[in-house]
Amino acid sequence: MSLIYALFVILGFLAVVLLLEGGFMLWSDTTSPEVKRIQRRLRMMTVGHHRKSDVTLLKERLFSATPGIQRVLVRLPQIQQLDRLLLQTGSTQTVAQLLSVCLLLGFAGLMAGTLLKWSPPMTAVLALALLVLPLLRLSWLRTRRVNKIGEQLPDALDMISRALRAGHAFPAALSMVGDQAQEPIASEFKATFDEINFGLSTQTALLNLSTRVPIPDLRYFVLAVVIQLETGGNLAELLSMLADLIRERFKLFGRIRVLAAEGKLSAYILTALPFGVAGMIQIVNPGYLIILFTDPVGIRLVITAVIMMLLGCLAMWRIIDIRV
Repeated sequence: MSLIYALFVILGFLAVVLLLEGGFMLWSDTTSPEVKRIQRRLRMMTVGHHRKSDVTLLKERLFSATPGIQRVLVRLPQIQQLDRLLLQTGSTQTVAQLLSVCLLLGFAGLMAGTLLKWSPPMTAVLALALLVLPLLRLSWLRTRRVNKIGEQLPDALDMISRALRAGHAFPAALSMVGDQAQEPIASEFKATFDEINFGLSTQTALLNLSTRVPIPDLRYFVLAVVIQLETGGNLAELLSMLADLIRERFKLFGRIRVLAAEGKLSAYILTALPFGVAGMIQIVNPGYLIILFTDPVGIRLVITAVIMMLLGCLAMWRIIDIRV
C-alpha cells in the first residue's frame, strides 16, 4: 500500500502542476495581448479578411507555452510523434495539455481502485487503462478524420482541376477548395493556402499538408504538383485522372471490405470475449479471480494467455488487412 500512496503523491503533484500550466497556456494562447497583436498583423498580411478561427497563429508548434516545461518536454523521447498525432487529429491541444489529462485520469484510476479496495495489480491495470485512454481516443479521431479527408479528396481534386482550366492560379484553386469544400478537408487546404500566402514556398506548404494528412492519395497529389512545378505539364488533366483513379480504388476497397467483414467481426468477438467474461466474474464474485494475480502459477497462466491472444490478434489482423 506504501507504493500506491507514493504514486498518489507523485501523480497528484504532476497533475496539479500540469493543470496550472494548462490554465496559463489557455490564457496566453487566447486572450493575452501578444496573441491579439499577432492576430492584427496576420489580418493585415492576408489578401482578404479571415475569421480568427481560420488563422493559424503559430507557425512553429510548441509543446508548452511555459518555457521551463517546453525545455523538459523537448528532451523526452518520442515527443515529436505525440505532437504529430495531435496535429493529424486537427486538435488545438498541446502536448502539455494532453499529458496533463492522461496523468489526471491515471491518478483518478488509482484513487478509484483504492477506494474500491481492489488489489494493487488490478488498481495498476485500471490506472494504466485510464492513462492511455486519451491516446486511444486521439488515435481513433485521427483515423476517422484521415479517412474522411480521403473520401473528400477526389471532389477536391476535381474542383482544383476545374479552377485551373478556368484560368485560376494554383494557390487560388487551393483557396477555392478551402472556401467551398466541406470539413475537414476545407480547413487543411485553407491552411495550405494561408501558408503560401504568408510566404512559404508551394512545395513546403504541400509537404506540410502531406504531414498533417498521412494518406497515400494525398501524397500522390503533392508529388504530382511538385513535379509539375519543376518540369511543367498539364496539371489540370493530371489531377482529373488522379481523382478518377482514387474513386476507382475506393470502389475496389469497398468490395474487399465487405468480403473481410466476417473476419473482422470474428476478431472483435474473440478479442473482447475473455475480458468481458472476466469483468462479469469480477462483478458477480469479486474474489474469484484474485488467485490469478497472487499465485505464481496463475500469473504465468495470465501472461501466457495474453501473449497467445496478442499473437492471434496479429494473425487475424494480417489476414484481413488487404492493401489496395
